Amino acid sequence: MTEVITTGAPVDHDPDSATLAEICVVACARAWAGDGEILASPITLIPTIGARLARATTDPDLLLSDGVASLGAGTWPVGDAPAVVEGWLPYRTVFDLVASGRRHVMMGPVQLDRYGNANLSAIGDFDRPKRALLGMRGAPGNTVNHPTSYWVPRHGTRVFVEKVDVVCGIGYDTAKAAGPTALQFLDLRRVVTNLGVLDFGGPDHAMRLVFTHPGVTVEEVQEATGFPLALADEVATTPLPTPVELQLIREVIDPKALREREVKPR
Repeated sequence: MTEVITTGAPVDHDPDSATLAEICVVACARAWAGDGEILASPITLIPTIGARLARATTDPDLLLSDGVASLGAGTWPVGDAPAVVEGWLPYRTVFDLVASGRRHVMMGPVQLDRYGNANLSAIGDFDRPKRALLGMRGAPGNTVNHPTSYWVPRHGTRVFVEKVDVVCGIGYDTAKAAGPTALQFLDLRRVVTNLGVLDFGGPDHAMRLVFTHPGVTVEEVQEATGFPLALADEVATTPLPTPVELQLIREVIDPKALREREVKPR
């Protein structure tokens, strides 16, 4: 367990002082809950803070990369290199790790549909797209081999669509059509957005709303989604960060408050 570093000046770490960005960080951190000794691969800032927070609190066995080829020990600020390196993870070994299932990635989709198909590649027809984007990247291999979650900083109907234009990350309906091999290791865990937290616990693994962030209604989330959402038996309010989590976020992991640039207050 990482020791909490305190500063000399008193700081308000009351959970009620948490910003939307900090609530999203903690929601992302809880996506890795109980994962054990696997590689956490967060993409973009909020998931990165979340993964470091998870290792510093509930999941000390998580492995964290510096984004190049080293595994860092302890907890270090975003934007800095780890002070201590505990392992070596060159690019060529990542594919072995992916195939083994010992990784949990949190990606940022451009489009995401009700069964978890994700698009990172193009908007419009693939042969003549309106917008060419990143390409398939590692999304197909990630989704069929190991746990995958998603982070969406702006929940809206442009992202949450009835059907993605290009399937990059595999969803449950696509995997089912492809056969049992594609379904064998498919494990879409969590979708965290600036409005709430969703999973794929609906009928036939349809996307389901589980939490709404403080001040957000179920109706607002549904209005910002391009397909009907399944609902948990009780859609609760997203849990607030604890004082320890807030101290780690504010003083240790993101002391420059870069998180507030990625998630704007509503």
